[in-house]
Amino acid sequence: MTMRPTAALAALFFVSTSPLALAAEKPTDPQIAHIAYTAGTIDIETAKLAIEKSKNKEVVDFAKDMERDHEAVNKQALDLVKKLKVTPENNDTSKALAKAAKEERAKLAKLNGAAFDKAYIDNEVAYHKQVDGALETLLIPSANNAELKSLLETGLKIFQGHEQHAEHVAGMLK
Repeated sequence: MTMRPTAALAALFFVSTSPLALAAEKPTDPQIAHIAYTAGTIDIETAKLAIEKSKNKEVVDFAKDMERDHEAVNKQALDLVKKLKVTPENNDTSKALAKAAKEERAKLAKLNGAAFDKAYIDNEVAYHKQVDGALETLLIPSANNAELKSLLETGLKIFQGHEQHAEHVAGMLK
């Protein structure tokens, strides 16, 4: 199972209320691992959809960057999960993220051209803002393992850069 802490809660932009609200308590490291895995998968799938559908060079380049970066972090996270012998634990947040992402991808798949590009990039801007917030306020403070916490902190820096990149591309589409 691949774990992607830097993408934890990546799909929050797909839903109007945070699936994190489902959790009565802070998530455990195995739950964080599953949330991250789920969000990472969502992230890569959405980027692949954009690469397939978009004809806009900036959008495609952005999506390729997202796919490349998130796959690289997936590898680091998978290595950490194996090292720590952590078994990711499915949870209501992961389930809500997967359900919402499936619905959003279906909406995006119906769009073409400039409408797709705008919807995809708008989602990416919102997604990275949500991820940054979730990492800062919930996932990093909830992580007990120092190596997991460090990987999440590195991920936060990467996601902050992705947010700026998404905002730049959004500005180019106007």
